[in-house]
Amino acid sequence: MKILFLGDVMGRSGRSAIRDRLPGLRERLCADFVIVNGENATSGAGLSAEHAKLLFESGADCVTLGDHAFDQREMMSHIEREPRILRPLNYAKGAPGHGHRLFTLPDGRRILVAQALGQVFMKRPFDDPFSALDRVLKAHPLGGMAQAVVVDIHAEATSEKMATGHFCNGRASVVVGTHTHVPTGDAQILPDGTAYLTDAGMCGDYLSVIGMDPAEPLRRFVTGMGKGRFVPATGEATLSGLFVDTDDRTGQARAVSMIRDGGRLQTAVP
Repeated sequence: MKILFLGDVMGRSGRSAIRDRLPGLRERLCADFVIVNGENATSGAGLSAEHAKLLFESGADCVTLGDHAFDQREMMSHIEREPRILRPLNYAKGAPGHGHRLFTLPDGRRILVAQALGQVFMKRPFDDPFSALDRVLKAHPLGGMAQAVVVDIHAEATSEKMATGHFCNGRASVVVGTHTHVPTGDAQILPDGTAYLTDAGMCGDYLSVIGMDPAEPLRRFVTGMGKGRFVPATGEATLSGLFVDTDDRTGQARAVSMIRDGGRLQTAVP
């Protein structure tokens, strides 16, 4: 199975890049399934129903969220009507929606997508991501119920993301980090067949401070005082993520490569 995962969509610039370039990217890669993290797609904070629709119409099969899952209040109800949107497994108890789903492709193959939030350096004390993932992975053994399993670990600390990769090694086809918006260069296949990348990066303007126009973040760093709101940068976005080819029989990754399409970080698409 050929799986394309794209990192956090950041504001209007990221949405425009998804709309304009994802259809062609999907076609060039012959991707069977596309996952997009959309938690910053609406003004850099959360995801609206309208912008979720745009992501799906542009070629996403599944949209994951994160710690900003419900910054747009309408997502509280919309996520119940749109099962292709996933919020973290270990979010607040009683939160609407679901943290994992088994998707069926048109040819009958199945892929499990799950997301968990890290705990280290996060502002709120989310539940343990490891036990939450463990329950889901045990219920969906790789190569059995699911031909592929993808885990989005939405976390601040690189060490926690790496630990998640090793925890899921051999039980997931792909473990990929999101949240920090800076693409890492450590794409690899772990010893038991799990493709891993610490952070997919963002789909946004990289002439920025993690997707935000630099003016206000710089003011706060330099003076310690805020003057206005953070505003997403509006230059040309780079689509950043991961492309993985898996074995349908075992679910293990056979090849992995990083995606940097367009914008300032443009590289050759595999």
